Formats: sequence, structure tokens, C-alpha cells
Amino acid sequence: MAAVATGILGSTCYFRFNIGNLNLNGKKKKSTDLILQDRSLAARKQYHTSVFAQCFSPCGKFLAAANNHGSIAIFSLTTALSPDSTEALWKPVYSFKASEEGAIFCLASSDIFLISGGNGPICAWKWSDILNKSPKVIWSWAIPKKGPFYQTEVNTIVIDKQETQCRLYAGCGDNNVYVWDLETGEQLVTLSGHDNYIHSVSLKNKGQMCATASEDGTVKLWDMRHPSAAEHTLEPYKNQLCARPEFGRWLGCVAMETGDDWLVCGGGPKMSLWHLRSLEATTVFDTPAVCQKTVMFYEDTIISAGGEPYVNHWYVNGDQKSRIPCTPTNVFSVVVNTALNSHKVLCTAGNRPKIDVCTNFGYKAFSLTFS
Repeated sequence: MAAVATGILGSTCYFRFNIGNLNLNGKKKKSTDLILQDRSLAARKQYHTSVFAQCFSPCGKFLAAANNHGSIAIFSLTTALSPDSTEALWKPVYSFKASEEGAIFCLASSDIFLISGGNGPICAWKWSDILNKSPKVIWSWAIPKKGPFYQTEVNTIVIDKQETQCRLYAGCGDNNVYVWDLETGEQLVTLSGHDNYIHSVSLKNKGQMCATASEDGTVKLWDMRHPSAAEHTLEPYKNQLCARPEFGRWLGCVAMETGDDWLVCGGGPKMSLWHLRSLEATTVFDTPAVCQKTVMFYEDTIISAGGEPYVNHWYVNGDQKSRIPCTPTNVFSVVVNTALNSHKVLCTAGNRPKIDVCTNFGYKAFSLTFS
């Protein structure tokens, strides 16, 4: 600059003007690079998104979904199901970071709260705050730690609402199921007896009976009036019809039929139906080379899914009613909206950012995108 300053004034000014442009262009290039990096990071993050959990709002008009990045997205079913809806509307109406400690593995809904569990404490938000796009944690419950460097994940949560009490059951990675009074926050019971972490919890008989499925390969049946020890233990991996040693003994899902004495479970062993009075397996479902990770009774059928891009609908005698293709190749969650008949849908989520929506349960109508 000093050498140029001794020359012609016009040349000096011209030189300074160009330096300004170079600085400005450099800033623009840096800004553009940052934008491209952010877009690339967002694209990679979405590509590696898995949706672990879903649940519906109390009114039945919204679907909440949680992913492996600790985020919760809210979808409007009213908008998505409208006759003039397009793919541009199949996205969250709102999303927020719900956990700074990692993935969210489970969701549950009460009349007031959306409740989440995963890496970190169990947290509750008011639905009214979420729908106003101003969520804040109303309360949180931490799972007891076994040591300063040990963090217990919450794999499943179930709400049991009765006339006199509302309870929350949490199946955890420390092999226990914890039960809280949802209104007072008091921890009521700890169900201990499994030798490995809990994958799934199911309730029936107005909360008097609880079934827990574990990585240890057992389903334990608990009388919640006397919960100090499990009443019975089912071991499908020891049953010749169910056992598949090549896939292990773990059980990823369990469900009990509310009206009759039936229980269904699956995982490493083949999915099987058990009679709760005789404690015998009466039906084994044909799921060759596929481990079931989610199961539910629905009307006169059983709906299950797992390590393949299909949702299975079964009759209780083992016959397959239908096999519906879905977007995820590994399914973690299947839910049915029973809160509002006009919005009755079946939603399927797994190792993709897409959540399939079935309006008549026989085929995929469209897919929501967790973005």
C-alpha cells in the first residue's frame, strides 16, 4: 500500500477499491461455504435419522414422533388427511430439541402431558404448551444411578389410567421397571427380577397385571397387588417351536389382550401366542429370519413388525391376514389412533425419517417426513 500511495492518486484509489471488493467477496465466499456445510450436515443428519417412538395427542388430531437425535416432531393429522393435502404439508408443524443427552426411545401421552424417555431423565411437557410452540419441561424424573459414570436408559413407558390413580411404568436398562404415581410424582414400586434390560411392558385387568419382556429372554408376569416378585416366568427360547438360537434369546416386544387370557411376545425366538392360565404357547407365527420388535392386539387381529420392510396383520390362529410394505427396513414403532374416528390411522416408523400413514390399514396412503 505504501508504494502505491506514492504514485498517481487515481491508481491508489482504484487499488483500495479493489481491496474492498476482495474482502467483501471473501466474506461472501466464507458465508456461502458455511451455508453449504450446514446444508450438508443437515442432509447427513436426516439420512441417518431413525424414529424410535410415536404417540397421538389426547384429541387425536396430532402425532408426536421422537428420533435418535433427541428431537420431537409434531404432525397435524387434520392437515395431512385433508383432501387437498400435498407432500409439502406432510412435515412437522413444530419440532423441538427434547433431550441433550441422546436418543428418545419412547413416548406416552396422558390427558395433559406428552412424556418422553430415553438417554437421560423422563420428561413431561404440557400438550397445550407444545401446540402453542412454547414447550418447557414441567417435571422430570431421573432413574436411580448405579454409579457416577452409569446412565440408565429408559426403553419403554406405559401409562395406566384408573379411576382413583394414574401410574407411569418405565422399563429401563438397569433391568428394572419403575412405577410412579403420575399425579404426585411418588415412586411407588420397583419391579426387580430380570437379568438384563427391559424392552417392553404391557398391562391388563385395570393395571392389576403387568407383563415385562427383557433382553434376558423371559417374560415375567406380575400381580401388581403383590409386586415384590414375579408370579410367573415365560421362557420362549426354551420352547422347541419358538427357539431360534441363531437370533438369540432376547424378547423385544410383549402385549396382552385386554379382554381374554392371551399374551403375545417376540424377538430372537419366533413370535408366539401364550395362554395366560395354562402358561403354554398355543400359536407360533411364521416369521422366518425376521425378529419382531413391536406387537399389539387390535380388534380381532395381532399387528407386528420388526427387521423387514413390512407390517404384519395376523389372526390369532397364526394365519396371516395381510403383509403391508412400508418405508423403514427396520420397524421400531407401530401405533393406531383410536382417539378420533375421523383420524383413525395406523402409523409405522423405524430406521428412516419417513413415517408411513395407512388410512385403511391395507396400504400406505402417504408418508410424513421427520425434518
